[in-house]
Amino acid sequence: MYKVFVNEIEYPITLEDNQLLLNGKREKWDMVSIGDNHYHLIKDHKTYQIELLKLNRNNKVIELRINGRKYSASIKDKFDQLLEQLGMNQSNDGRVNQIKAPMPGMILEVFIEKGSQVAKGDKIIVLEAMKMENIIKSPGDGIVKSITVKKGDRVEKNQVLIDL
Repeated sequence: MYKVFVNEIEYPITLEDNQLLLNGKREKWDMVSIGDNHYHLIKDHKTYQIELLKLNRNNKVIELRINGRKYSASIKDKFDQLLEQLGMNQSNDGRVNQIKAPMPGMILEVFIEKGSQVAKGDKIIVLEAMKMENIIKSPGDGIVKSITVKKGDRVEKNQVLIDL
């Protein structure tokens, strides 16, 4: 199952026998490309002019103009939903407010200090979990506002480690 969010409204979508089910109901439409990023759609005897404004495949976000109105949609597949359930769903768009522990463990090392500038991918913390050392990297850019842990601290899953 996929979750599609259009202007913040959630629509559960499933694919069954190569057909789309929206909220459990089979949907049928006819769509053709009429030029670069422009489409014509017929659904329920109504026509729609669609223009693809922006497509970000990495973040699974799309912006469309349908009959003159702008819509923003994001898609969460089963893997995104699983990461969300595990508390590991931080955004990849570079804007991050907090870095949380992905699992319970003990802090072995903290590489940054308050006021530090961090970039996506920078080493932040070493977290020992089940006798393995896990390097926690920054999922985005920011400036460290506070560090809520220190070397030797035990942490729980989803506990805030850093505020950006």
